[in-house]
Amino acid sequence: MNSRLIGETSPTDTPPPAANDGQSPAPAPDLADNRLYIHRELSQLQFNIRVLDQALDERTPLLERLKFLLIFSRNMDEFFEIRVAGLKGQIALDHELIGPDGMAPRRALTEISEIAHRQIDRQYAILNERILPEMAERGIRIVRRTQWTHKQKLWVRRYFRDEVAPLVTPIGLDPTHPFPLLVNKSLNFIVRLDGVDAFGRDSGLAIVPAPRILPRLIRMPLEICEGGDNYVLLSSMLHAHAEELFPGMQVQGCYQFRLTRNADLTLDPEDVEDLAMALRGELYSRRFGDAVRLEVADNCPKDLAHYLLKQFGLNESELYEVNGPVNLARLFSIASNASYPQLQYPPFTPVLPKALQHVEDLFQVIGKQDVLLLHPYESFSPVVDFLRHAAKDPKVLTIKQTLYRTGANSEIVDALVDAARSGKEVTAVVELRARFDEESNLSLASRLQQAGAMVIYGVVGIKTHAKLMLIQRREGNELVRYAHMGTGNYHSGNARLYTDYSLLTSDALLCEDVHKLFSQLTGMGKLQPMKKLLHAPFTLKKVMLEMIAREMAHAAAGRPARIIFKINALTEPKVIRALYKASMAGVSIDLIVRGVCCLRPGVPGVSENIRVRSIIGRFLEHSRIYWFANDGEPQLYLSSADLMERNLDRRVETAFPVEGRKLQHRVRNVLELYLADNSSALALQADGSYLPVARDDHEPVRNVQSELLETFCGVGGSH
Repeated sequence: MNSRLIGETSPTDTPPPAANDGQSPAPAPDLADNRLYIHRELSQLQFNIRVLDQALDERTPLLERLKFLLIFSRNMDEFFEIRVAGLKGQIALDHELIGPDGMAPRRALTEISEIAHRQIDRQYAILNERILPEMAERGIRIVRRTQWTHKQKLWVRRYFRDEVAPLVTPIGLDPTHPFPLLVNKSLNFIVRLDGVDAFGRDSGLAIVPAPRILPRLIRMPLEICEGGDNYVLLSSMLHAHAEELFPGMQVQGCYQFRLTRNADLTLDPEDVEDLAMALRGELYSRRFGDAVRLEVADNCPKDLAHYLLKQFGLNESELYEVNGPVNLARLFSIASNASYPQLQYPPFTPVLPKALQHVEDLFQVIGKQDVLLLHPYESFSPVVDFLRHAAKDPKVLTIKQTLYRTGANSEIVDALVDAARSGKEVTAVVELRARFDEESNLSLASRLQQAGAMVIYGVVGIKTHAKLMLIQRREGNELVRYAHMGTGNYHSGNARLYTDYSLLTSDALLCEDVHKLFSQLTGMGKLQPMKKLLHAPFTLKKVMLEMIAREMAHAAAGRPARIIFKINALTEPKVIRALYKASMAGVSIDLIVRGVCCLRPGVPGVSENIRVRSIIGRFLEHSRIYWFANDGEPQLYLSSADLMERNLDRRVETAFPVEGRKLQHRVRNVLELYLADNSSALALQADGSYLPVARDDHEPVRNVQSELLETFCGVGGSH
C-alpha cells in the first residue's frame, strides 16, 4: 500500500499509566478515570477510516474498492448529518453532555475536524491517484472536460441544450433574489458573473442548483469514444456551458459546492398525537436542517468560499475543499456495473441446510427441531417461504411481526398483505423512526393497513428494534406457536450483504415469551416475566451484567472463565466497567467489534485480558453474539442489540438463547474463525488506534469470510 496515501490516524487519547512503583501494591484502578474510555464520535470516525482503508487493499477487486471509497463518503455524510450535528446542537443549546471519556463537545468537534479534513483529502487522493487510473486501464473512464475530443464536445453541447438547460433554474443574487434555501446534500454551483443584464442588474453572483431529477453521471455513446465505457459528469457539462444559462453575461468562474445539514428528526413524544402524521412533517424539514458542513471544489476562490460560509453560518473549520466531484456517492452506478464481473467479487449462491432441502412442509421440520441459519452464506429464502406458507395455510390463524428496515415492496410485506387479505389476523409492529427508512416505513404501513392488517407503531419514545415473527397455527385440538428471531432486518437484499443469524423454532417457552413481548408492544400491562428471552429495556442489560459477574466468580474460584462477544458497537459505560472488572479478575475476554468501541484493551492493571478486533471485508458484519463459558456449561445468545445505551435502555430489543450442543458448537466454531482471522482483522490498541493483527511468517493466511464462503457455498475467497 502507498503509505503517503494511507497516512497515519492519530490516536484518540492516551491510556492511564500503570500505577505501581515496584515496591508497594498498586492501588485499585479508578474505573471512572476518563482516560479508560474512547470518545464515541472519534471511535465512529476511526471505523469510517477503516472502511476507507479497504479501498487500498489490492486483494479486493477494483470496483469493490471503489464501493468502499463511496461507502466511506456515504458514512461521512451520515456522520456529519447526525453525530456532528448532535454535538453542534448541544453547544447551541448550551446543554453540553460529557461522557465517560471526559471530552467536551467543543474539543470533540475540533478533533473531528482535524481528522475528517485529513481523511477526506486522503479519500480524493486514493480516487484520483489509484482508483480512477486503474479503472481507465480497464476501459472505464470518467472523461474530464480537458480530455474531450471535438466529437465529444459537440455531443455534450447538444445533450446540455436538449436535456439539461431546459430543467435548470439559475438564480441571480440581488435584493429581490436572496440566497436560495438549498436542499441537504444537493449539488449546486456558485457562478461569478460580469456584465449588466436586461433589467440593469449587476450583482456579479448567481447560484445554479443542479436539478435533482437529472443523472449526475452520463454515459457517452460508443460511436464518439475509443472503446470501453466513457462517462461525463453533469457538473462538467454545467461548467462547460454555464455561459448559456446567462446570455450576454460573461462567466468568470463556476464552482460546485454541496451543503450538509442536520438530518436528525426531533419528535417530542409528549407533543405528538399522531406519530405518522408528525413524522411526515419532520421528513420535509430534514431537507432543510441547520448547516453542518460545506464542501467546495478546491479551485473555488477563497472569497467565494467565505461568502458561502457566511450564508450558511459556518466557520473555516467546517469548510472542505475537495479535488473532485462533491457528490461522490453518485458514482455507485459505475461500481455496480454488471458488465465487469471480473472487477467485482465472484458471485455465490446461498445454500439451504440439509434439514430444509426438498421440504414441502416447513412447519413439520420446525416442529421437530430448531433451524439456525447464517446469512448470507445460508439463504434467507426459508424465512420468506415460511411466511408465504403461513399466509396460504388454512390452519394458520394469526401472524405477528416487527418491521424495522424492510422496504415497502419487499417479499415479506407481500406475504403479510396476502395473509391479511386471506382473512388471517395480521399484526405488524412498524418502527416508523428507523433512521433514513422513515419514508419507506410510512409507505409499507399504509399498504398493510389497506390490506386489513393491524399496524402498530410500537411504544412512544422507544424504538422497536427487535426482529421477531410469531405464527399461531391450529393443529388438531392444539394451538401451536412458531417463531422466527433474528439479528438482522426482514430485508432480502440486506440478507445477501449482511452477516446475520436467523432462528426458526417451535420451542413452546421461547414462543410464549415472544407472544408476551408482542402483547406488551400492542397492549398495556405490567411487565410479564419471561422464561428464556432477554429483552430491553427491562432484563437484557441486567442479565448481561449478571453473566459477566458470574464469569468473574468462576475466575476468582480458579475455574476457567471466558467471554466472547461479537457486536457492531460497544459504548455502554456500565458494561465496559463490568468487562474491566472481569479482566482484572482474570477472565479471558475477546471482543469482535465491527464499529464503535469505547473500551480500551490492553491497559496495564485494567484490561490486560481483553482483546478487541474489528473485521469489515466483503460483508457487513452485523450479527450480535454473546458467549459465556459458564464453567463448562456454555450459555450463548444471539441478539438484535448492540451494547450501547440506546439499545439497552431506550429500545425494544431481544436476545434469544441458542440451545443444544450441536447448534451451540456450530456458532462457537464460527466465533473461533473470527478470532483466527489474520488477514482482514485489525486489533484495537490501548491508545485508540487500530493495527493489523500480527501474523508469523510460518502461519497460514486466514480470512473468516473466505473460509465461510468456501465451507458453505464452495466459493473460494472474498478477496
